[in-house]
Amino acid sequence: MNGSRRTVLSTSTAALILAISTLTLAAPNAAAEPVDTGKGGGTKEAGGGDGTGIYAAAKIQYSGSVAKNGSTGNMASSDVNWTPPPCWYAPYLGAKDFKKKMSKGIESQMNTPGMGGTAGAALGELQRHYEDDYGWTDTPGYKDYNVDKDGKGMFWAAVENPSEPDILKRNSCSDIPFWVDNGEAPPPQYKEAITPEILAALAYQHIELPDTKVTLAPKAVTKVNLPTWAWLDKAVFGEVKATAAINVPGFNIQATTTAKPVSLKLEPGTSDAQTYPASGECTINADGSIGEPYAKGKAHQTPPCGLKYLRSSGDGTFKLKATITWQVNWTGTGGAGGDLPDGNFGTTQDITVQEIQAVNR
Repeated sequence: MNGSRRTVLSTSTAALILAISTLTLAAPNAAAEPVDTGKGGGTKEAGGGDGTGIYAAAKIQYSGSVAKNGSTGNMASSDVNWTPPPCWYAPYLGAKDFKKKMSKGIESQMNTPGMGGTAGAALGELQRHYEDDYGWTDTPGYKDYNVDKDGKGMFWAAVENPSEPDILKRNSCSDIPFWVDNGEAPPPQYKEAITPEILAALAYQHIELPDTKVTLAPKAVTKVNLPTWAWLDKAVFGEVKATAAINVPGFNIQATTTAKPVSLKLEPGTSDAQTYPASGECTINADGSIGEPYAKGKAHQTPPCGLKYLRSSGDGTFKLKATITWQVNWTGTGGAGGDLPDGNFGTTQDITVQEIQAVNR
């Protein structure tokens, strides 16, 4: 039996959302865990939500250079309009386990004192959807929770990205759990269903770049009007890779995000300074290095990458900020791949600038 999904949702949207949100479907051994727990090289991410929504049990396994202890990485996107996915749909449970979890939740809510009216009706429709083949225009119903297909597919459910600050975006994957046969793609209406591209964006979000300090000559102490050379040796930094993968019965995908350094920007920490080149942007050399190491006899030459302070730092220091721009791309299952926004990561160094002292005899 099929009804009109639009009609059903237009008459009881709030009640249906309430009914779904009060069913806490916790991932096995991961109840109340945020979805991003346990990241770091070779660790796994447990599915989850915020304690009030539906949980997904698929684990995202991260490897490579990724942040540990559940934190996001240190690479900032150069595109202010790009953000990682706020939520997605992922494999949750097989048919028998889903029936046990969902039917128990529905029954518990139906027996809640005061549960009636529109909210009770919405719960009844939800129960019919999974038990009695009641569906909507683009959402087929299920007979007895698809238990006759147990082992041949999985129910998928929503996963929230806890690093997304906007709660409305985080909760925007609001569809109820749906079935996907092993080896088949999720129905097209679920545009947020997990894909290699989404995994690539999550790897981007958690990639950890090296905390590389620029080599300077003179080092931490320089003189007013004395050119300071700056460079990065190719042996000190290079490509950084992070991989995110999901491996569950009948569904295995992965994506690797690669960040490659392409330029260095120097910001002296004061307007009383000159940078070389004038833009402060030092591009990468053919051999993968940036700038040129200082050599004896070049003290008063203009460095290809560097700066010159025009006044002393007095009793303090100037904060020299060195920001590396990283070119980012990704590859994934099935030959998928493409570009992601450039990333930036900067560090600061304390620079003492002294006046050149003249001695009269």
